[in-house]
Amino acid sequence: MPSPPRGSVRAVGGVRRTARRPAAREAGALDPLSLRNAVQAQVGRVVVDQVETVDRMIAAFLVGGHVLLEGVPGTAKTLTARAVGAALDLSFGRVQCTPDLLPSDVTGNVVLRDGTLTFRPGPVFVNLLLVDELNRTPPKTQAALLEAMQERQVTVDATTRPLPEPFLVVATQNPIEQEGTYPLPEAQLDRFHVRVLVGYPDPAAEEGMLRLAHRGVEPLGLADVQAVAGAADIAAARAVVDATHVSEPLFGYVAGIVQATRRAPLLRVGASPRAAVHLLAATKAHARLRGRDYVTPDDVAAVATSVLAHRVVLRPEAAYEGVTDADAIRTAGATVPVPR
Repeated sequence: MPSPPRGSVRAVGGVRRTARRPAAREAGALDPLSLRNAVQAQVGRVVVDQVETVDRMIAAFLVGGHVLLEGVPGTAKTLTARAVGAALDLSFGRVQCTPDLLPSDVTGNVVLRDGTLTFRPGPVFVNLLLVDELNRTPPKTQAALLEAMQERQVTVDATTRPLPEPFLVVATQNPIEQEGTYPLPEAQLDRFHVRVLVGYPDPAAEEGMLRLAHRGVEPLGLADVQAVAGAADIAAARAVVDATHVSEPLFGYVAGIVQATRRAPLLRVGASPRAAVHLLAATKAHARLRGRDYVTPDDVAAVATSVLAHRVVLRPEAAYEGVTDADAIRTAGATVPVPR
């Protein structure tokens, strides 16, 4: 299914799909580190103190992974995702999740037009989809994204339709609000390459945020963000990431950390084999974004929590004592010998 024309806007119920006309640029010319630096420079016009969040998003995109941004309201999760979308020459869509959102509002449906049954594509038919407040929509609609995220396709009325390439999802959720929310099941969480915890800025960053240009309460910088990378750049950078060297001991280190989560006394359910694949891919991307063509144990340690923590289940007694899933991952990882 082709992407919508540049500059088009489409609304389906509470769903909005847009595509922005980007600035002219040379396609396919950015290596992973240059791509990261270019996107960070553009996003920095709009948000402050989100460098790590944007790094995690870019690294996920470079391995074809999806991102879950988790944090309390007002911490710039949506704004950061929109800024990254504006910096990428990709078709962009946004779904604002609500309790009455239907699966067909996301995937599309078959309608009768001029006496003919015609498929009307939903907002999922874009390169970069922002799913805002994913835990505010019921499980039936959450599940509509499963096939799209895993298989890069959707099946409607017994017909399977491929999604554009690349297809990337950035979802947000509020971890503290319980009323009117539907916690994501483990199967849905396992489709996200990384979960990024977006916290409060430090005092200096919050002061810097206040110095950014606003019209009332709306940031003005988003309109100035230029598209600096597109599908060709991402495809080229992915090939570079895939070619990153991993020494033999590091394969055992990655596998050892994942296996340690299955033995961890703090956890009722450990990480899946899929998690091991995602962890290895994340370490390669992390190395490339640091300008190296090889992986080190530090790369594994740097990304292990964001890749694994949302894929495990704490024991009730551990949660009661205030232990977090990230704490459990760090504890389990510390039991695995570091290769020398």
